[in-house]
Amino acid sequence: MSVAQELEPGEDIIFPRGDIYSDEPPLESDLHLRQIILLLQCLELWWQNRNDFYAAGNLTIYYSQRQLKSEEFRGPDFFIVLGCEKKPRKSWVIWQEDGKYPNIIVELLSSSTKATDKGLKKQIYQDIFRTPEYFWFDPNNLEFMGFHLVDAHYQPIEPNSQGWLWSQQLDLYLGVQDNQLRYFMAQGELVPTPQELAEQEKQRAEQEKQRADEGKQLAEQEKQRAERLATKLRELDIDPDIL
Repeated sequence: MSVAQELEPGEDIIFPRGDIYSDEPPLESDLHLRQIILLLQCLELWWQNRNDFYAAGNLTIYYSQRQLKSEEFRGPDFFIVLGCEKKPRKSWVIWQEDGKYPNIIVELLSSSTKATDKGLKKQIYQDIFRTPEYFWFDPNNLEFMGFHLVDAHYQPIEPNSQGWLWSQQLDLYLGVQDNQLRYFMAQGELVPTPQELAEQEKQRAEQEKQRADEGKQLAEQEKQRAERLATKLRELDIDPDIL
């Protein structure tokens, strides 16, 4: 969410290969923080067996052609890079990542950032980053839009009947549910959070236990019925074991 800053002459520093820390301001609100965490947790759970992507929130992207930390940097609220090593990073430095830019960017609008997110940042992501998909979402009024790069220009993504937007990069829908931006599978199922998945597993285990208990109960009833029948046959001088 930061912008490049002017420095006095002589203050530009060419950084060697190594750690370059993120330099992002605090998030606008608790809603913004929770939304970033939600997007990150759901994606990492959905792609838990993949090691070829990097996803982060409120992290600086350094993209200076001259490899200067003091110029040309942005901090998207949430972004995903595909085809890279999945490992922790302190920032995303283009010249240290084989020139890779994000495949997907999501900006969370606020009163202080929406003009930049819809204008300058959108232009940078289109013209410099060439990011294939760009979305913005306002956690307060639920404004949601998405764009994909077509012939070097962003074109709006058409929503489906539920208002969800298809991401070709993720092979998932993004849509608003319960005032939050969520992922949905192609068939319409919600991509769960770790907590939701744990609750689903708990309910599944309880249902399996209930079915097992019902099976035992039916088996016991069947056993008792057989015993009553055997008793009745013996009363008639019939040996049930030879039937």
